[in-house]
Amino acid sequence: EIIVDPKTAKVRNPSFTDYLIPTILDTPTIPVDYLELADPNAPYGLRGIGEAPTLSSTPAVLAAIRNATGLELNRTPVRPEHLTGTA
Repeated sequence: EIIVDPKTAKVRNPSFTDYLIPTILDTPTIPVDYLELADPNAPYGLRGIGEAPTLSSTPAVLAAIRNATGLELNRTPVRPEHLTGTA
């Protein structure tokens, strides 16, 4: 999470020391079917393989939390204090 000072608009945690990036060890086994057909609508016929799961998981989890709690959450990461109203 990037923390920005609301008064100065400066990033308060500019270091990646505490920034946890998921790695291959955090990923379950994913079956993959290779398509050896060029995409006629893409440059050089390339097809993406890793973008779709990473782009759709966060909104899906946030939607599930909204559905379960009825809260209008509008940011990530969702922390316990966002669910209890103590933030």
